[in-house]
Amino acid sequence: MKHYDCIIIGTGPAGQKAAIQAAKLGKTVAIIEKSKVVGGAQVNTGTNPSKALREAALHLTGNSRRGWTGRSYRVKKDITIADLVSVSDQVIRHEWEVIRDQFDRNGVDLIWGTAHFEGPNLIQVQRDGENEMLTADKFLVAVGTRPALPKTVPFNKTDVLSSDSLLALGKLPKTMIVVGGGVIGVEYACIMATLDVRVTLIEGRDQVLGFLDDEIAGAFQYLMRQDGITLRLGEKVTAINAMTPEGGDGSRSVNGSLVEAVLESGKRIRAETLLYAVGRQGVCGKLALENVGITYDDRERLQVNEHYQCLNMEDPENPRVIEHVYAAGDVIGFPALASTSFEQGRRAICHAFGVEVESWNQELFPFGIYAVPEISMVGMTEKQLTEKGIPYEAGIANYREIARGQLLGDDSGMLKLLIHQETHEILGVHAMGTGATELIHIGQTCMALGGKAEFFINNVFNFPTLAEAYKIAAYNGLNKLAHV
Repeated sequence: MKHYDCIIIGTGPAGQKAAIQAAKLGKTVAIIEKSKVVGGAQVNTGTNPSKALREAALHLTGNSRRGWTGRSYRVKKDITIADLVSVSDQVIRHEWEVIRDQFDRNGVDLIWGTAHFEGPNLIQVQRDGENEMLTADKFLVAVGTRPALPKTVPFNKTDVLSSDSLLALGKLPKTMIVVGGGVIGVEYACIMATLDVRVTLIEGRDQVLGFLDDEIAGAFQYLMRQDGITLRLGEKVTAINAMTPEGGDGSRSVNGSLVEAVLESGKRIRAETLLYAVGRQGVCGKLALENVGITYDDRERLQVNEHYQCLNMEDPENPRVIEHVYAAGDVIGFPALASTSFEQGRRAICHAFGVEVESWNQELFPFGIYAVPEISMVGMTEKQLTEKGIPYEAGIANYREIARGQLLGDDSGMLKLLIHQETHEILGVHAMGTGATELIHIGQTCMALGGKAEFFINNVFNFPTLAEAYKIAAYNGLNKLAHV
C-alpha cells in the first residue's frame, strides 16, 4: 500500500494546480482521474471546447468581419459539425499533452480509476476489475460537476441534448430550442445563431444572465434578437416531448422527428433539437464521504471554510471542520469558474502544508461570458450600488467612437465604468464586444490598487487600441460629475 503526502481526486483546473503546487513544495503527490482523459469539464466538455467552437464558428461564418464587409460575407458556404469539431479536437488534444507533461515534469503520479474513501486517510481506487489502496496525510476533492439531467427530460444525445453531448451532433440542425438563459445556454444559443440555426431561448426569469448590469443585459438581449434568436423570457418549461411531425412544414429533423417544449403559459414550441442547460449537479455521492465524516447538499456539493477545508453540516449552526480533507472548484459551488478553481486549488494546498499566501479580494473576480458578442464584468452593478446606497456616476465609451472599434468592424461594443461620485474610485467595470474578456483586466487591476477615474485620464494608451475606451469612459463619467 503506497502512502503519499497528498492525494487529489480529479484532474480539472482545481486538481491540476493543486497537484503542481504540492509537488513544488516537495511533497509526494498522486492525482486520481476516473475518466479516460485528463482535464475534467474545462478541457473535455465545457470551457475549452465551447470556446473553440465559438472561434471556429466566428471564423468560418465571417461573423467577425461583417461590420465592414456586410452580413452576406462568409468564409465557408456549407459549414459542417466536422469543421467545428476538428478545431475543438485540436485544442483538447493539445491540453491533454500539456497537463500530462506538467504532471510528469513535477513528479506527480497520475492514477487512473474511480476513487472512494474507505476511511479518514484511506482511498480505494477501482479500475478494470482490480482495486488499489492508497493512504495520504492530506486530500483534495476536486471532482467538479456534471450537467443536471432531470429524469423528466428525455435525453437521447441526438435530439434532446445536454451541454456535454452537444458536440456529438452528427449534423447542424436548422432549428434549436435552448432551455436556460444562464452562461452555458446563452453561449451555445449565440454560437448556433451565428451558424444560421434558428434558435429559441427559454428562460424563467425576465432577463438572461441575471447577474449582469441591467444596461449591458438589455443591450445584449437586443443584439441577440438582431441575430435572429427568439427570446421567451419569464416562461417556464413544464414538459419536453419527442414527437413525429404531423405536417410537412420543412422542419423535419435528420432523424424524422421534432422536439416539443410545452410552456407553463400553454405555448408549444417545436424544433429539430433541444439543448437543456439548466444548472449543474455535483458528483460526490460515489465518494463515500461519510467514511470521513463529510456531508454534502442535495445537489451533491460540498461546504468548505475560508481555507477550503471540508465541513460536516449535520449541525449547520456549529459545522465541524474535517481538517485534512479540502475541496476546490465547481464542487464547492459559486463562482464555479475555471479561473477561480485554479486559484482555489493552489490556496487549499498552501494552507494544507502551512504555506502563507496573501489574501485575495474575492469581490474582484472577473466574469467572462463567451457569447456573441463577448461580455465581461468585475465589481458591482448599478443595481447593487443603488441597493447599498453608494453614490456613483456611469461613464460610457462606445466602440463606434474609437478607431480600433472601426478597424475591427465592431460598432455595437461598449465599456462602462461605475465611478464613486465623491472619491472617483472605480466601483465596477462592464464590457461588451470584441475583446471584452481581455479588456476587463485593466479595470480589475485599477480597482485592486484603489485606482480612480483620473488614472485613465492622466495616462497614455497605445493608439489605436480598445483600451482607449477606458479614457473615453472616464472622461464621460467625470464630465457628468462636473456638469460639463
